[in-house]
Amino acid sequence: MIEVKVPATSANMGPGFDCLGIAVNMYNKFAVEEIENGLIFQGGDEKYNNEENLVYVAMKKCFDKIGYKPKGLKICIENDIPISRGLGSSAACVVGGIVCANELAGGILTRQELLELAVEMEGHPDNITPALFGGMTVSIYENNKVYSSSVNVKKGIKFCALIPDFTLSTEKARAVLPKNIEFSQGIFNIGRTALMIAALNNGDFHLIKQACKDKLHEDYRAELIDSFYAVKEECEKLNCLGVYLSGAGPTIMVMLEEENHDFCREIKKFLKSLQSKWEIRELQIDCEGTVVRHVS
Repeated sequence: MIEVKVPATSANMGPGFDCLGIAVNMYNKFAVEEIENGLIFQGGDEKYNNEENLVYVAMKKCFDKIGYKPKGLKICIENDIPISRGLGSSAACVVGGIVCANELAGGILTRQELLELAVEMEGHPDNITPALFGGMTVSIYENNKVYSSSVNVKKGIKFCALIPDFTLSTEKARAVLPKNIEFSQGIFNIGRTALMIAALNNGDFHLIKQACKDKLHEDYRAELIDSFYAVKEECEKLNCLGVYLSGAGPTIMVMLEEENHDFCREIKKFLKSLQSKWEIRELQIDCEGTVVRHVS
């Protein structure tokens, strides 16, 4: 049996649209074994336990690339990453499925080949790369190749995910984005993306608030998220380092100093006053990425 653990991811990190991402310690776990025939699912949401299951689809894609044909499959799924909340649930399933299939077939593909196969499925690398490699990553996708590099984040920072009880599909969140942007908006985001990377790498955490600002996607998606600006404003009042829309949303991700033990308690009071229900998850950076175990 192959066991694979894949972390949740938070993409964009403010201005780094489709290129910045970070892995955090919330996980989906998959256990897969080859059986004599058929397709069996255990765990996960019943409505997804069929041949359209993203884990299974990703496994098939990997098997097709390698040329491996399993007799049958038993797939066990344990989900902790909430679906359609901007925390990389689909990326975790794609990475989990591809890695499981590769291991069953004998570990033929390299990590880079796994990365490119997963990004081909997902369409963009911002969640896939940190899910596979862990930590904070910068990645781009060009001519079916992924170019990526890890960012060394100085110690002293943690994250807090504010997760609402409503979902937002990536398709809907992308549909509201403009086809073109002003030149000045591009300059705005380039500068802040560079500042975000430098600030986290050097431990200049006081710069994160400025670095989190964005002109490419947040304001367009905010209209789809109940109380987005009210929550963001309250986070800033509570002295967070920075706050941004995680991926396509609707989760709002907050960056905090490690020793800040008051924020979660105070933001909980505020969130209770809103119409929607919000879950609060205090998180650390996951530096391992996807972990594989062979169980006899």
